[in-house]
Amino acid sequence: MFLTRLGFGSKAVVTGDITQVDLPSNKESGLKLVQNILNDIPGIAFVRLSNRDVVRHEIVQRIVRAYEDYDQRRKAPDIN
Repeated sequence: MFLTRLGFGSKAVVTGDITQVDLPSNKESGLKLVQNILNDIPGIAFVRLSNRDVVRHEIVQRIVRAYEDYDQRRKAPDIN
């Protein structure tokens, strides 16, 4: 992994969108995995953007919001 090759004074920026992972459901995203592993290390930060960060057309904001709402509904416990 390239992160283990960083030299003194180096910086690395990794970009990705965990909402656009198209792996089979039994496979874990490497981006999600690295967030779980490195989340508590000082000097490492993860930036998460939401529909409020979309500066494109307003319809794109609505689309992003709809997907966020969908994800929240999927994560909610089933009370039936």
